[in-house]
This record gives sequence, C-alpha cells and structure tokens, in this order.
Amino acid sequence: MKSEFDTPRRLTADNLSQINFTKGDGLVPVVVQDAYTHVVLMLGYMNAEAVSQTLEKGKVTFFSRSKNRLWTKGEESGNFLNLKELLIDCDNDTILAKAEPKGPTCHTGADTCFNESNAQRTGFIDYLRAVIAARKGTNPEESYTAKLFVKGINKVAQKVGEEAVELVIEAKDDNRDLFVGEAADLLFHYLVLLEAKEIPLEEIIGELESRHRK
Repeated sequence: MKSEFDTPRRLTADNLSQINFTKGDGLVPVVVQDAYTHVVLMLGYMNAEAVSQTLEKGKVTFFSRSKNRLWTKGEESGNFLNLKELLIDCDNDTILAKAEPKGPTCHTGADTCFNESNAQRTGFIDYLRAVIAARKGTNPEESYTAKLFVKGINKVAQKVGEEAVELVIEAKDDNRDLFVGEAADLLFHYLVLLEAKEIPLEEIIGELESRHRK
C-alpha cells in the first residue's frame, strides 16, 4: 500500500499557491534534473510568472536576476530544457524541474553547469535493467516479468519475436503513437531476453563498437 511519502509533490497550474515565495523575496531556487538520466543539470530561480510560463509553454523558464526579466533557457542557443514535470519540496520553497535537455545545458558547452557528463537517455534503461534483474526468482503471480522468467527462455524468445512482428506491422502505418508503443514493448522484451541469457547490455554495445572500428 502506498503512503503519503510515496506520492510525488507535483506542481500543476491548479496548486501553485502552495509555493512559498516570501523567503526569497519573490523567488525560489529551482534544481533542474535530466528526467531520464537523473543527472543534475543546473540551478536557477523562478518567480510566480516563470513557474506559470514553464508549465504553460513546456520549456523551463527562469527569472534572470542579471537581466531582471523572464529568461527561457535556450532562447538564444536553442538548447531548450523541455519540461517533463515540476515537483515542490517538503518546505514548499524549492522546486525540482525534471526536463529533457536539447543539447548542452551550460553556456560553456558542457552537458551540465557542474561540468559533469550526461549520458543521454541511458539512465532509465539502466534502472529498467535493474528492475528486470530483480524480478528473477520473485512471485510470478505478482509480476509479468517474473512470469516470463518462470516460463523459460523459449517463451521469452517467442515474446521478442511477436513484438518484433508487431513493430514491423506498425512501421507500415502512419500511427506514430502505436509505433512508439510497439517499439517500447520490443525493447523491454529484448532486455528481458538479455537478462534471461545472462548477457549484459554492455557486451552488445561493445560488439557494436568493435564493428564500428573495423
């Protein structure tokens, strides 16, 4: 059973009044995190208008203290931070912006303003692989993935084949959403197959790299 501590404190246009702007003279600090890799990208500040515009436009927008105006990250460089969600902390005075960066975040050209590398999109895949591995040996009545492992390698391989065929079928049509859904299904079952075969994804990547070098 989920408790109140399991529920993310998401900000929407309907609950912005909970943000405490008084501590920072009308501003709150905003930590920006890659929604997929979970790497911290930068720190900025928002006023109430910046929060509203960020939610409305879907691009992370700050209040620039040096420019004394609203500033959308990427408005000059094109390296926007496309918003996925906003969360407010337990004291209602700090915001976490989960975003998808389009290009480097820092003005220096670095991935982050802390000069850290941000391996795009691999973070969630690593998380998903860990979840899949953890399902091995668990109750198959409570987990679809665990049920696949119990049924054995032949069933897992069969599912990969079925999903591949469904993806090919969708590729011939023009429904982007259905194609993306089938692609996600295929990728998931492919990761399950790798785990069933006890072959790490890194080994597959290494094979691709070796072919590229030839």
